[in-house]
Amino acid sequence: MLKVKNKNYFKDIYFGEIHIATFVNVNKAPKGLNFVTEDSKFIQLGIWNYKKNKKLDNHYHNYFKRESFRTCEFVFVLKGKIKCELYTEEGDFITELLIKKGQGILQHNYAHKYTIMKNSIIIETKNGPYFGVEIDKQVINEK
Repeated sequence: MLKVKNKNYFKDIYFGEIHIATFVNVNKAPKGLNFVTEDSKFIQLGIWNYKKNKKLDNHYHNYFKRESFRTCEFVFVLKGKIKCELYTEEGDFITELLIKKGQGILQHNYAHKYTIMKNSIIIETKNGPYFGVEIDKQVINEK
């Protein structure tokens, strides 16, 4: 069962009780720093929306041991348009989203497939370390 929790600038997508993805439209983000993700997520996503000349404190991040048991990824469309299809790990189709310039999708759980709909430039980021395709990725058959 698909559930969508809608905010002004992002939508959390659930399949049953499992949070599978978050669709983000940065063009609608409120002013300031706003995190889309909860602190417990393996990958964190915040959006900066500041005016010219805003200065952020000089800082670094402390070293802490962190464990993650799943690779999550965020793809952001700088130019073009893509289609993202979401599936269960068994290959059952859940839903699809069109993602345009200024929008992105954060994958938390389950499977996904992308189709490039227009010539596109995409930024992808994942939590690491990355252990390579042989260990990290499982290709599935769609039902």
